[in-house]
Amino acid sequence: MSDVIKIFHGPQHPGVTGNMSLELDLDGETIVRAVTHVGYLHRGFEKLIERRTLIQAFTIVCRICVPEPDPNEENLARGIEELAGLEISERAKFIRVLVLELARLQAHLLWLAGQGGSIGHEVVPQWAIGERDYILDLFEELTGGRVYHMYIYPGGVRRDLPDGFLDRVAAVLDQLQAQLPEYDRIFFENAGVKKRLQGVGVVAADEAIANGYSGPVIRGCGIARDVRRDAPYLVYDQLEFDIPTQTAGDAYARALVRRAEMDQSIRILRQVIEQMPPGAIQCKLPRHHKFTLPKAETYIQTESARGAFSYYLAGDGSEYLRRLQVRGPSIVHAFTLLERLLIGAQLADVALIMNSLGICPPEIER
Repeated sequence: MSDVIKIFHGPQHPGVTGNMSLELDLDGETIVRAVTHVGYLHRGFEKLIERRTLIQAFTIVCRICVPEPDPNEENLARGIEELAGLEISERAKFIRVLVLELARLQAHLLWLAGQGGSIGHEVVPQWAIGERDYILDLFEELTGGRVYHMYIYPGGVRRDLPDGFLDRVAAVLDQLQAQLPEYDRIFFENAGVKKRLQGVGVVAADEAIANGYSGPVIRGCGIARDVRRDAPYLVYDQLEFDIPTQTAGDAYARALVRRAEMDQSIRILRQVIEQMPPGAIQCKLPRHHKFTLPKAETYIQTESARGAFSYYLAGDGSEYLRRLQVRGPSIVHAFTLLERLLIGAQLADVALIMNSLGICPPEIER
């Protein structure tokens, strides 16, 4: 009689980073087989977008990753602009960077809350979700929505900054920057946290390169890859920031990378506030039914909090995209990597490993 038992970790489980499931075979508390299952979500984003006009499609892409929707908006908008030959203003570029870096900050805070809860450190989720809400307040003021923004728009952005908005962003950054040392003290430097994360979910640098891992996963292996630096877009080439790395390749190294990236996002945002130029926020677009794309194709990348987010777009001369293909970092992180890392791991470490990879299931079910 076999001693192996089968359990399903998710989709209704607080230790799963979204609506997906892990089929686990256990020998005692040790995992001997792991299979990732998706299919619990709204699927078919690519085909939904291909059957809508360019402006209608803009309202769909933010759903491709709920915790951080804005890189999807940037990819679609920049891809359409490149195909249509549109040049957006400097002010629109700076505002987009402002939105993308605020999105990165709130995504890292959401990750911190999830990882703290997975360890059982309940103070961290309370603090981190509270800090994140101040950023969501800014999004609500700017875009009208706390989570789905539909703000980065082909040709620029949907509306200008409200009066005094940059001052309120600076105040939120001041508050967060003052609080980050407390997160260091109670979480990142906590002996219990280190004991749970160090040596868990180790990824080697050569594996990360061979399989196309990105974001904190590859930077946690000591490889300083970041689309913002390697293939600059918007105004990132005008801003000063570092690419944090760690060498251990484990869940703790990825945590330290995210912690350092929060400092760098604050650094970028302060430069954006100081350098925000005047000018228009939207270039002139053709009328809706006359907004067509030529028979051409392009490949767009944006650096999200989880890694490189890529879009392939192809036009056919009509007001519809002939083909849209989305490749988020979760595709390889949730299948190729997660299934391997879980073999030999302990059941108690499943949520920690999964959180450390930053998996977002809608990216997979695109």
